[in-house]
Amino acid sequence: MDMQAVNPDRREFLRKSFMTCLSIPVAIATSSCNGSSGAQSIELRKSNVDQLGALQPADANGLRLPAGFSSRIVARSGEEPVPGSGYIWHSDPDGGAVFPVNDGGWVYTSNSEIRTPRGLGGAGALRFDSGGNLISAYSILQNTSANCAGGPTPWGTWLSCEEFSEGMVWECDPMGGDAAIVRPALGVFPHEAVAVQSETGHLYLTEDLPDGRFYRFIAARMDLNGNPDLSVGALQVAQVVAGEEGDVTWHDVPDPMAVVTPTRLQVPQSTVFNGGEGIYMHGQTAFFTTKGDNRVWAYDTAEQQVFIVYDDDFFTDPVLTGVDNVTVSMGGDILVAEDGGNMQIVAISPTNSIVPLIEIVGHAGSEIAGPAFCPSGDRLYFSSQRGESINPRSGITYEVSGPFLT
Repeated sequence: MDMQAVNPDRREFLRKSFMTCLSIPVAIATSSCNGSSGAQSIELRKSNVDQLGALQPADANGLRLPAGFSSRIVARSGEEPVPGSGYIWHSDPDGGAVFPVNDGGWVYTSNSEIRTPRGLGGAGALRFDSGGNLISAYSILQNTSANCAGGPTPWGTWLSCEEFSEGMVWECDPMGGDAAIVRPALGVFPHEAVAVQSETGHLYLTEDLPDGRFYRFIAARMDLNGNPDLSVGALQVAQVVAGEEGDVTWHDVPDPMAVVTPTRLQVPQSTVFNGGEGIYMHGQTAFFTTKGDNRVWAYDTAEQQVFIVYDDDFFTDPVLTGVDNVTVSMGGDILVAEDGGNMQIVAISPTNSIVPLIEIVGHAGSEIAGPAFCPSGDRLYFSSQRGESINPRSGITYEVSGPFLT
C-alpha cells in the first residue's frame, strides 16, 4: 500500500492528542447521496482510508484512484455545466464547500480566483438532486477579485475570501436567492480561508503571505436569527506564546480596515505563519495549512493551543508537499489538496498514516482546490484549477465516489 507513517518524534504525542477526537465514529443518514429520496437508516461510519490500497492507473478522466472508486467531470471552465442553461462555469475554480438541501440534494459552491482584470472573479454553484444528478448551475457572487478559498458557516452561507491586499470576505447564499454581502469587519488583507466554530460562533482566518498571520473574529452581537452578526466585532491576531507550538494569546487588531498599516503589522508580537492556506473546523479543532513550510496545523479552540500535525521536514521523501486547501472527512481523515507537488489529494488518517487518495495525471503546473464531501461522505468534489493547458479558462471540477467510510 502506498502509505507513509508519521515519524515517532516529540510531535507524535502532540498530534495523537488531536487525532483521538478524529477517530470517533460519526452517525449519518446513509441515503443522503446514494440516489434515495430521504434517509432510510442511520449508521456509525469510520474512516476506510487505511484499507484502500494503492492508486490504480489513470481512468478516462485522468484520475488515479483506489480500487472501487469512480470519477466524473461535473463542470469545465468556459462551458455550461447544465446544457442550455446559459450559465458558464467560471475560470480558475478554487475553494469550495457543500451545503445540504431539504429535498435530500446538495449544492457545491466554488470560488473563481481570477485576479486581472479586477472584478471578474466571484463564485458559482452546482445544484445536485438526491440522486446526485446535476440539475442546475448559477452564480452566487459577481464583480469581485481573486476569490481564493473561504469557508461554510453553520447557518448555511458561503464565505468567499478575496486574496489581494485590499481583499475582503463576502457572505453568499449557496442557493443564489439572496445577494452577497461584504463583511469589512473581518478585515482587509489577502484573505485565504475562513472557518467557523459552531459552539462559540468565532471565526478563524488565514492570510496567504510569507509573513501572514492567523486571525480570529469575535462578533459583538447576534443577529435576528441568533447567529453571529458579522458586521460588527473584534478582529484579533494570534501570538504563540513560546516557540512555534503551544499556548496562543489573542490581540485585537487596532485597525481591521488597514487604512494606514497592514493588519499583520499592527501587533508586533503577533506570530508569523508562512503562507496561510486552507482551514477547516472539525469539532473544536481548526486544521489549517501553511504552504511556505509545508505544514498542517491544529488549533484547539477550547484549550487555545496550536500544534504542528504534519511537516514535510519530518520525512526524507515526503508524500505530501505543496499543501493548500483542506477538509476533514466524517471518518476523521484530514484531506489536503496539493498546489503542485504530485497533484494529489492526500489524507492524514486517524491512525496518523499519510495516504494518497487521488492523483490528477497530466496537469503539471495546476493545483487542486476546493475539496468538499457531499452530506453522506461518499462523494468528494474538487477542481484542477488550470487543467492540462495551465490556462485559467481550462479548469475542471470533478466528483469522485467511493468507500471513503466503512
